[in-house]
Parts: sequence; structure tokens; C-alpha cells
Amino acid sequence: MDEKEIHLRDYLRIIGKRKGTIFTFFLLTLITVIIATFTATPLYLASTKVIIEKNTSDSLTNSYRYTPYDPEFLETQHQLIKSAAVVEKVVENLDPEKMYDTFFAEKEEKTSYLISVLSWFKDQFLVFKEMIGIEKLFSSSNETVNKKIPAELDIPLTKAKKLENIIKAGISVDPVANSRVVQIGYISDNPAVAMKVANSVAQAYIDELIDMQMKVAGYSIGWMRKKGETQRVKLEESEIALHSYKKKHDIVTVENRLTVLPERLSELSKNLTRAETKRKELFAIYNQVKNVKKEDLETIAVIVKNTSVDSINKKILIADQKISELSKKYGPKHPKMITANNELKSLKDKKYKALKTAVQTIKNEYLLTKSNERDLRELLDQTKFKAARLGEKSIQLGILQRKVDTNRYLYDALIKKIKEKGITEKSQTVNVWVIEKAQLPKFPAKPKKKRNILLGIILGLFGGIGLAFFLEYLDNTVKTPEDVEDRFNIPVISTIDLFKEKNQTIVQNVLKDTSSLIAESFKGLRTSVFLSSADNPPKILLITSMAPGEGKSSVAVCLAGSIAQTGKRILLIDADMRRPVQHKNFNQENTSGLSSLLAGVAEEDESIQLDILENLDLITAGPIPPNPSELLSSKKFKEMLHTFSNSYDMVIIDSPPLASVTDPVILSQNVDGVIIVTWAGKTTYEILGKGLKQLTEINAPITGLVLNRFSAKKSGYYYNYGDYYYSSES
Repeated sequence: MDEKEIHLRDYLRIIGKRKGTIFTFFLLTLITVIIATFTATPLYLASTKVIIEKNTSDSLTNSYRYTPYDPEFLETQHQLIKSAAVVEKVVENLDPEKMYDTFFAEKEEKTSYLISVLSWFKDQFLVFKEMIGIEKLFSSSNETVNKKIPAELDIPLTKAKKLENIIKAGISVDPVANSRVVQIGYISDNPAVAMKVANSVAQAYIDELIDMQMKVAGYSIGWMRKKGETQRVKLEESEIALHSYKKKHDIVTVENRLTVLPERLSELSKNLTRAETKRKELFAIYNQVKNVKKEDLETIAVIVKNTSVDSINKKILIADQKISELSKKYGPKHPKMITANNELKSLKDKKYKALKTAVQTIKNEYLLTKSNERDLRELLDQTKFKAARLGEKSIQLGILQRKVDTNRYLYDALIKKIKEKGITEKSQTVNVWVIEKAQLPKFPAKPKKKRNILLGIILGLFGGIGLAFFLEYLDNTVKTPEDVEDRFNIPVISTIDLFKEKNQTIVQNVLKDTSSLIAESFKGLRTSVFLSSADNPPKILLITSMAPGEGKSSVAVCLAGSIAQTGKRILLIDADMRRPVQHKNFNQENTSGLSSLLAGVAEEDESIQLDILENLDLITAGPIPPNPSELLSSKKFKEMLHTFSNSYDMVIIDSPPLASVTDPVILSQNVDGVIIVTWAGKTTYEILGKGLKQLTEINAPITGLVLNRFSAKKSGYYYNYGDYYYSSES
């Protein structure tokens, strides 16, 4: 099945269909945002502007180096500004006792109330645990519960500590775009507190940088001095050990010889590798030529490239051409021909000698290369032996020398660093300048009423639309004719409008008022039935549905009445012998009917109710039998339908729902057409698909589908199926 292309009008249809949901969500969201915005406590933001730079100057030379962009450095400074160490300095500078009592006492009361509520819940939980007596069950979870209870419940906090928590929560650090300026802000419901804390945070940040630098510098110098003394001792010990070893083993010229031997070993190894490679190549060539016949030597590439053989071959070619030209003028016994042939034979003899010489040359080269390889290998082994003897002394010498070099390098580096650190001890790694102090804010920074209302409108509108599309996605019911036809490739032959009258039923309206809007829907269905076949309309028509309550019985009687109005004789059979309703539609008795006929306890004239309406006869279901399916599948029922089809213009059968019983499947094998009634917005695609699969598996003659209780406005297709009705003024 090809995937349906989605157009803009499909989205607009869904929005129009669920505009109530969208409007409700929009209204609730907007009201919530407005209430939250106008009841929120106004907060004031005060900001101090500072420049933060990494100090790249060299304290020894007073020269500056280029500083590349370093996002990690800036983020580190931002986190330092909001750190507990800086906040502690802020609180120390603000006189915490006085400031807390002046500005934050009211907040403490609210916090204490929340803490008391949490404590009450904790106590109730413990009481409940003791009452039910399952300590073991809650023993492991008790620790988890205690962890979730804030620390304030168990550990009383000082005013300074409380003030630190409050200030830390209100600090903000925001870099100014395209600059090295940073805004250090503090937000509070008191503008004076906001200004005072913002300025204090900037100063505390600068003080913390200085303290950090002093601590690090002092620790570094002390550590390096201790490490330098240790390294000096190690250097002296390693130098003494090296001198003693040289003196003991009389090492004077070993170092010079050690520098030559590795180079000689490397050169001999390379020469041996080249000799092995050449020997393998010549062996392969020699092994190839010594096993080849004399006549086939010229097939070997090395032989062909031999200059002597190549020269003779060229002469043989010229001799062959000469013989060919002479043979055109003279006979084979002519002196010139004999001379030419002798010359050719002589050249061939020379060629064979040259081939033999070439083979011998290859052999000689192979033997020479093999001898050269053997000599190089012996020389390499001798050199390795000499190197091994020298290595015994050189290894230990190298170890001692490297130890001396390493200790000397570390000692020199430490001495240099100690001197540099002493000079740069008072210099800072980060430079900070306050370029603008915080001022008393005049207007609150939060809440931003216009922005919040605008966001509420946007969130409400798009959230409502999103909710509408989500509900539409979850809606798996039959909604419109196009959906059914695209999904199942079955024509929707009619839509029956939703009947809203409360004073009468749809059957009463259609049968009594033939000019009503709902009656016109059934006239349209009647026309579709007549046009459903190319030659003749179906003689026997089955009306069924997927589930009970979808209106198949009402559609059957209204369609029968509508066709009867055209002058055709119609027989309506109520084949729903489980829940019959057709006798109720016409206020008739149900003492005798289809079940009586099929069981053989009644005759046709007793069971057929003639002229129930003009041109319309009725066979009710009759008494409910224990075996409706067996009666409908009987031979007698088939013969009876054949008789009725000859006596009436059309026979309409009202059958049970497909999803409930197999009666419709049995009946569909004896009819000319099957009409499936669905409830728009109620019948699901899943149950409809299962029912259609049952019918298509037995090749039932499906005429089409009727979409009952269809509301064009609710489906979003108001303009496609508009309920404009054209009739006489009367």
C-alpha cells in the first residue's frame, strides 16, 4: 500500500477537529503563568563588573607572552567565584549575626516551618514502621530515608552557615560577550542586600586568589628546597660510584670502541641482508635454467635479456629474411641459397653456445654470491662476539653514567626553580580588576512579566497543538471515508449523519419523514447500492457490522424502506437470531419468524409479515434457537433465499456482528453483496481489519462500507462534507 501524502490541510483539519482541547490547554497554561508571575516575590539583581586575565608576564624579564583563548580557565574562575571559600570570606566581611537578623529572619521562619513538616512526616513514618512490626523489611530502607531527610533536620546550623547557604544560592557569574569582562551578580528580594553582597563577592574573590597564591608559593619553595638537598646527596653518591668503577676496571678506551662497534654491526647486518636477498634471487634463476631443455632456454626472461643472445637473434632474423627473398628467385640447390642456409645454421650454433655460456654465467654468479654471504655471516659473528665482550663492561658503565647525568639534571633544575620561585613568589597567576561596582537596583529583575506572559502564550498554543496531534495519534478509530479507503482499499459507499433528535429514533425519522436530512443520507446509500454492480444491483444484500451497537439493524431497515419507496418489492430478513431487533422497529410480535421457518415449525405465509410498509415485507428472527449458526448454514436456508430472490426485487438480511459470531461469514457465502456498517469515532481500525480479513479469506462479495453516526464538524471535514441540505421550502 502506498503511503498517503500528508498535506497542510490535514494538519489544519486536526487543529479544527480538536480546537476545544487546544483552547482549554492554552487557557489553563496562560492562567497558570499569569497567576505564578503576579504572585511571585520580586527579586532584585545587582552586578559588579570585573576583568579577569591570566598573568602571562615573565617576572624575571618583565616580558609578556600571547595568551590564547582558554575556556577552561574562565570556567575555573567562575566556579571559584561561587565556591564555598569565597562565600565564607563574604560572610566574614558582612557581620553575619547582624545581617542575618536584619534581612533573613523571615526566610528562617519559612524554612523552619518546612523543616518541621518534614520532621513530622519522618516521625509518622517511624511510628507506622513500629506499628506494622516489620523492622527487617525497613532496616535497609531506613538508612535511605534518613539520607533523604535534609541535614538541617538533625544538625542545627549557625547563622553564619545559614547565611552562607543563602548567599551561595543567589550568586551568578555571567561573562560579557566578546570581552574578558565578567559580571558577578547577586539576586535578592532586598535591593540593598543584593548590592552589598555583589560587591563583597568581588572583593572576596580577589582576596581568595591572593591567599591561594601565597599558600601554593610557600609550599612549593619549601618542598623544592627539601627535594634539592636530597637530590644533591644522590648526585654526590652517583659521581663517587662512577669514578670508583672506572678506576677499578681500568676503563680508558672502551667508550671510543663502543661508539664504533654498533656502527660496524649495523653495516655488516645490512650487507648480509643484501647478500642473502641476491643469493635467493640467483638461486631461483639458476634452479629454473638448469632444469630447462636447450630449446626452451629462450623462454626465460634472464636469458632473453642477455646481450649476446639478443644480438645473435637479430642476425638470425636478418638471415631468415634473406633466405626468404632468395627463395623467390632461386631454387634450394642454388649456390646463393646454399650459402645463405649455411650462414643461418652457423648463427644458430653460435646462439646455442651463447645460451650455454649464459647459463654458466648465472651459475658462477650464484656460487660467488653464496660464498660472499658465508664470509659476511662469519665476519658478523666475530664482530658480535667482540661487542658482547665489551658490553659486559659498558652496560654497567652506562648505568652509572646515566644515573650521574639524571641526578645532575634534576639538581640543576631544582636549584633554578627555587631561585625563580623566590623572585616570583609575590606575583599572581591571575589578574583581576574591578571596573564597575554594583549599584542599588531600582527595578526587580524577576519575574519578567511581559516575557512570562509571552512564553505562556507560546507554550499554551504550541503545547495545545502538540496535545491535539498526540491525541489524534492515539485515536485508532475509523474517522473519515478517506482514511478507510486509503488503509483498506474498500469504497465507503455512504456516510450516515449523526442523528441528534431525542424525541424519535432514526428509524422513525427515515420511515415517516422521507424528506429529512437523515433520509437523504439513506437515499444516497440506496443510489450507491444500485450503482455498485455494472450490470444489475445485488439481489441479496447482507448488512453487518464489526461489533454490537454500531447501527447495522437501523441501517438495514432504513435502507430497505428507502429502496421500497422507489416501487421495488423488498424483503427484510432479521437473521440476528441472538439479539433480534427488527420486530421492535415495527412494533410486531416475534412469535414466528426465520428460526421457525428453518426449523420447519412454521410455513412462509405464517412467518412473512406482508406490507409492513408499502412494498416492504418482513421476516422477523423468531424465537431464539440454541443453534443459529447451524440453521443459517443449512441447505433449506439456501433454497429459501433462492426462492425469495425470485419473488422479490431485493432481499436485505440483517446479520449479527462479525466480531461476535461466525453467522455473517456463513451468510456472506449466499449473498450478492455485503455492506459493513461502522461507527465513526468508535470502531477501531484493528477490529475492522480483522473482520475484513475474515470476509476476504472466503472471497465474500463486499459491496462497500457505511460510516454511521458521522459528524463532519467533529471529524474536521466540515467543508468537505458540509451539512448544507437542499430541499423544497415546505
